[in-house]
Amino acid sequence: MLWSLIKILVFVVLVAAAAFGAGQLMEMNDGILITFGGNEYQLDALKSVIAIVLLVAAVWIGLKLLGLLIAVLKFINGDETAISRYFSRNRERKGFQALSEGMLALASGEGRLAMAKATKAQKYLNRPELTNLLTAQAAEMAGDKQKAETVYKQLLTDDRTRFVGVRGIMKQKLAAGETDTALALAEKAFAIKPKHEETQDILLKLQAETEDWAGARKTLNAKLQHGSLPRDVHKRRDAVLALSQAREIIDQDKDIEAQEAAIEANRLSPDLIPAAVMAAQSYIAQDKKRYAGRVLKKAWDVQPHPELASAYAAIEPEETAQARIKRFKTLTKSQPDHPETKMMMAELYIAAEDFPQARRTVVDLVESEPTARNLTIMAAVERGEGAEDVVVRGWLTKALNAPRGPKWVCQNCQHVHGTWAPTCSNCKSFDTLSWVSPPEAEIVPSSTQMLPMLVGAQEEVLPVEVEDVDAGDIVESDAVSSTQEEAPKEDAGK
Repeated sequence: MLWSLIKILVFVVLVAAAAFGAGQLMEMNDGILITFGGNEYQLDALKSVIAIVLLVAAVWIGLKLLGLLIAVLKFINGDETAISRYFSRNRERKGFQALSEGMLALASGEGRLAMAKATKAQKYLNRPELTNLLTAQAAEMAGDKQKAETVYKQLLTDDRTRFVGVRGIMKQKLAAGETDTALALAEKAFAIKPKHEETQDILLKLQAETEDWAGARKTLNAKLQHGSLPRDVHKRRDAVLALSQAREIIDQDKDIEAQEAAIEANRLSPDLIPAAVMAAQSYIAQDKKRYAGRVLKKAWDVQPHPELASAYAAIEPEETAQARIKRFKTLTKSQPDHPETKMMMAELYIAAEDFPQARRTVVDLVESEPTARNLTIMAAVERGEGAEDVVVRGWLTKALNAPRGPKWVCQNCQHVHGTWAPTCSNCKSFDTLSWVSPPEAEIVPSSTQMLPMLVGAQEEVLPVEVEDVDAGDIVESDAVSSTQEEAPKEDAGK
């Protein structure tokens, strides 16, 4: 602001000085008297001004001729490019001026103007490595995708600009949804500049979307080596990729390889719940129950989860309900006040028909943090203690309108998933799923989701209405049949 004010003041002063000078010349009666070679020349005011202008022009031409003379002398002395440099200097000045104006136009969002300036700069400079990039970006801004792609392809012919060309076409293919082509171009760009962080991220994202887990792990290792990823984040994400790779091996029925891959995923990130579950299943298949219990307990100490409890139950599928309660106390002693611990133990007490203890375990949780699951547990407790149907129905009604409790939620778009996945099914973000409470007004869970320890694995189901739920649904379903002594044996293997 201050600099603009100064420039305005200087302009006003110059205009005032010019006006004053013109006035003085007009008032001069005799004009200017010039004596040269014994001769006198009388110039009036107008002729004086013309003489001054001609003098300035003569000085300017003289300086130019002097520069040309110097260039000729240099040429005579052996500098073969002296004359060409003299004539090209002005072209370069005009070219770089056009280039700078084009960059300013691009920054201002004037795509068409930037393209025109780029064309002018190319005419004077003949530097396609500079002007083509400006032209391509200006064409994209102006909406001329075909022109931009043509220029990017021209950049591929020069080693200095090949990466820029590949990256530009890659982004165009990404915007057009051509994932396979974009992936191939990302791999080429990564091969040219493996340290380029944006290319690393795009390649990793595309590899995860296409389930190229082995390739994604290599890209992730490159990010670590080039310092673009912290070591702890690398360890976590490598575990996620290893787990996904293990799941792929399981789908291919390669038992031994799947077991090794699952254990490797758990080793990389012991607190990753799906990895801990899969590693425990691998140990159980090898009859290494102690290792399985150790893996699950380590993950439980970080974050209790119903899938960990189900896997822990599968270690001893033939135990009685009382024996299971005793064994589970070893798992839960690190976090006895966690809501998941209380709900899980309450379910086990229901299975053992110890309804009073189940009530004492979950009653505080129902009052402080009511969820569909713990309210359903209270309905099962009431039915087990012989309460009337209207009481059980009341708890079920509350359960159908209560929050769902923790679910796998994408931290990027808040999309809720029924099961864990390495990438979000909605926004395709990698490693963004966390076990947290989802936003309100989500799908109402069924009894299968409400009592995971009694019924079995959680499944995605359609929403149900209150009037469709009978008061005896919980206790007369598979959930309540689990309260018999032999039920834990059947459910543990689910």
